[in-house]
Amino acid sequence: MDSIFLLVPIVIFFVACAVKLFFWAVNNGQYDDLETEARRILFEDDKPRQAGGSERTEVSRDDDSDQDGGR
Repeated sequence: MDSIFLLVPIVIFFVACAVKLFFWAVNNGQYDDLETEARRILFEDDKPRQAGGSERTEVSRDDDSDQDGGR
């Protein structure tokens, strides 16, 4: 029973913080446009990384030429 007297104020504090955080997010426009981000992630064109892929290929080519030249 003693733990109830400790836990109830802690729970009330966390609920008050959650409500305050929710109203802060609503007032700052976090929930103004929910559809754009959902559509953007679905229909965004995925462009392959040419620089990252070519660097890896060049590194492997350099490694292969070093190995062939040493034989």
